[in-house]
Amino acid sequence: MTENEISEKIIGCAIEVHKSLGPGLLESAYEECLFFELQKTGLFVEKQKALPLIYKDVKLEVGYRLDLIVEKKVIIEIKSIEALNDIHIAQVLTYLKLSGCKLGFLMNFNVLKVVDGIKRLVNNL
Repeated sequence: MTENEISEKIIGCAIEVHKSLGPGLLESAYEECLFFELQKTGLFVEKQKALPLIYKDVKLEVGYRLDLIVEKKVIIEIKSIEALNDIHIAQVLTYLKLSGCKLGFLMNFNVLKVVDGIKRLVNNL
């Protein structure tokens, strides 16, 4: 399955979660519900996946965790905040670089229409 095919399912599931819950809940609630919806589609999804940092050929376990990673290809970082900032985009781009994944989504569920809170980010390896 390509990243674009996975993306379509991810966005559909995010819309379903937001339609059911609306804005204003904790990130953990959206993460759990999106995890459930993605699994229902048959995708392989991992949540709170440890992401080590490789620094000068040394693997460091520093506590980074990916909210969701789908099919070992697409990272999803979930937020429930007033507005996304450049630092949130930088966070996802760094996760993409550290993981070797090409595609990531930054999703803010604290919006009236969830599509307004979704940013698709690409790691130009």
